[in-house]
This record gives sequence, C-alpha cells and structure tokens, in this order.
Amino acid sequence: MKVKYWINKNLVTVERTSLLQDAYKMMKKHSIRHLPVVEEEQLVGFISESDLRQYFFPSMVEDIPVHEVMVLNPITINVNASIETAARLIHDYKIGGLPVLDKKKLVGVITASDVLSAFIEVMGLLKSSARLDVVVKEDGGLEEVTRIIKEHGCEIVSVATESRAGRKKVHYFRLEKKCDLDSVVQALEEAGHKVISVMD
Repeated sequence: MKVKYWINKNLVTVERTSLLQDAYKMMKKHSIRHLPVVEEEQLVGFISESDLRQYFFPSMVEDIPVHEVMVLNPITINVNASIETAARLIHDYKIGGLPVLDKKKLVGVITASDVLSAFIEVMGLLKSSARLDVVVKEDGGLEEVTRIIKEHGCEIVSVATESRAGRKKVHYFRLEKKCDLDSVVQALEEAGHKVISVMD
C-alpha cells in the first residue's frame, strides 16, 4: 500500500515570504494543519498549526514571515514509499505530517490522519466483521489456519500478528460476517490451534 494513494491531490502551499497570518488563513480555509513552504516550486520548509500557536497574538503575526518560523529540511517521504514507512516516520519523529516527493518534486502531504484512515480501510475495521485471535500450532502453521477458515466459507479481510517476548505469537484474523464462527473455532481447535478470543 503506497503513500501516493492516500495523499490529497489538491496541494496547498505557502511561499517563504508570506506572513504567518496568511499561512494561518490558508490552513483555516482548506481545513488543514500543515503547509509545505515553497520557493520556485521547490520545497524549502514545512509549517504546522502547532508551529503558529506561539505567534497567535495578532500584532506579532502581522509582521513575521513564514521562513522565520518554518521547519528547515523537514522529514520527507517518497510518493512510492509504503504507508507503513510513513507511519514509522510520523511515530519516530513525533510529527503530524510529511511532505511527499516524487523525484524531488513536491506532490502532496500525508498526515497522521491519512495513515490512520489507510490502516482502518486495510484492516476492514469499518466493515461488518468478526475477529478471531488464534495461537497457531507450530506444525501446520498459518497456511492450515487460513485453509480451515476458507473451507468454512469465511472471507478473510485482514491478518495481523502480535509477538511479545516470552509469549506465543497471536494472529488476529478479521473475517466478513458470512459464516458460522462456532464451526470455524471448533475446526481450528480440533486441528490443534488455540482460539483465545472471538469478537463477533
């Protein structure tokens, strides 16, 4: 899943010489919280709503150009990078958004909200679904669990795993609600897998 499918195509930018009040008005007008700062169509900085908060006094905002407040050399991401990479960067650097580049050309911004929306869609969280939490037995493995689920007419929406030190790995299967979960659970346990939770 690539970043390019989740960015807003209507790119809003601000020039480095613009005043902070102009940047603030643009954010409010377009309901955004991040603005790439450009000069001759090249990314030269990044400014967020939180960067502006300390300058909210009208007398201050009127006189300060964007380049005095913007983040220089912001963390960026390539348009063909994965959503997982974007999520990691946003988390590790504790930032709310990333300018997106295509061969050094600014093409958009991806925010923490965009990343969350992508994961919600991929995980099928907004669909009518059920979840099985399974500890897969060592022999037979994930393939067998998947086969059993499908043999019972269940459609797998997504699979996630959690692995913690000292604990067995848990696989989370999100399924469309079109099958008999009780029979799936019974078949999995008869095959030696441990179903630790069913969320219908």
